[in-house]
This record gives sequence, C-alpha cells and structure tokens, in this order.
Amino acid sequence: MLDNLERGTICIEDIEIGMCRHLHKVVTNEDIEMFAQISTDRNPVHLDETYAKDTIFQGRIAHGMLTAGLISAVIGEQLPGHGTVYMGQSLKFLAPVRPGDLVYAEVTVTDINFGKRQVKLECHCSVEGKRVVIGEATVLAPSRKFD
Repeated sequence: MLDNLERGTICIEDIEIGMCRHLHKVVTNEDIEMFAQISTDRNPVHLDETYAKDTIFQGRIAHGMLTAGLISAVIGEQLPGHGTVYMGQSLKFLAPVRPGDLVYAEVTVTDINFGKRQVKLECHCSVEGKRVVIGEATVLAPSRKFD
C-alpha cells in the first residue's frame, strides 16, 4: 500500500501555515481547443484569431477557468493532494493568458482548522512574474484517521 506522500497527499495532521506548492505549464493551442470542447465555451476570443484581434485583448486568449484549473491541479495533486475536497474558491482575473504562455500556479496555506479539517489557501497564477489570477480556496483536507 502507498503511503500518503507517495499518493501525492499531505494530511491535515501534517499541514502547516506557510506551506507552499506550485507548478509550471505552457498553455497550448490544443489546451484551449480541448477546454472549449469540454466546457462548451466556444467564445471566439479563445478560438478565432481574426475575431480576437479586434477585441480589447488584440489576440486570442485562454479561458480564464483553464488558467484557474492549474490552481486546482496544485491543490488536488500536491497540497493537500489526493483526497482533497474543494469547499470554495474566489478568483479575480487580472490579465489574459495567451497561447504559448508559461503559467506559474502557486498555493500557500494561510489558515488551518484542524477540528473541521479545513485549510485556506492563498492562490495565484502568473506569467513572466506578472499575476494574472489571484484568489483564495477553502478545502477539506484528507486525514490519516480516515485512511
């Protein structure tokens, strides 16, 4: 049987304020097209360069929720990791992400309620050091008591 760290899990008993995890991902044209297909959001600002050039963005952009999904990936795979349940997420979109951008997604523990197994995380995504998404998540962390 795999232990919690091998499964990609940090249990509530081991979480500390200030813990931080991150990932990097290049957002590709294929990512944007697949997200449009899965979400059914086919807004041409994401898919049609000719259309997008005449918008405020002056070119195609990734779906905001595709970028925010990278926060979910850090939470679900790293901190707390496998077995985590999302309870809430606030997001503010500050700047667009374009095809080819390298996105850095990071979460940091800001508060822990051990009795309720709840963890609050500050979340952000950035491109070339500029924050493009900020927010806060509240999650239910896994526990060794329930393994």
